[in-house]
Amino acid sequence: MKIKVMYFAFMRDAMGRSSEVVDAPESVKTISELRAYLMGLGDPWASAFANVKRVRSSVNQVMAAEDAPVKAGDEVAFFPPVTGG
Repeated sequence: MKIKVMYFAFMRDAMGRSSEVVDAPESVKTISELRAYLMGLGDPWASAFANVKRVRSSVNQVMAAEDAPVKAGDEVAFFPPVTGG
């Protein structure tokens, strides 16, 4: 299932890009499962997500908890707790 993933601040720097379309397996149902899938791909994802407490997320531009559902076509963003303009 294709999910647009966006990265902000230190996440963007660690990834070397601001967004990508990820073809995640159907077994990925939540933000935490998406994060685990991405980390399992190795670097740069593993390094970017190494400090989970420093990463917040949103689904379709709405703040979301780790157990928030994700589905094909969603836009998931990862960012630090505070971002600037």
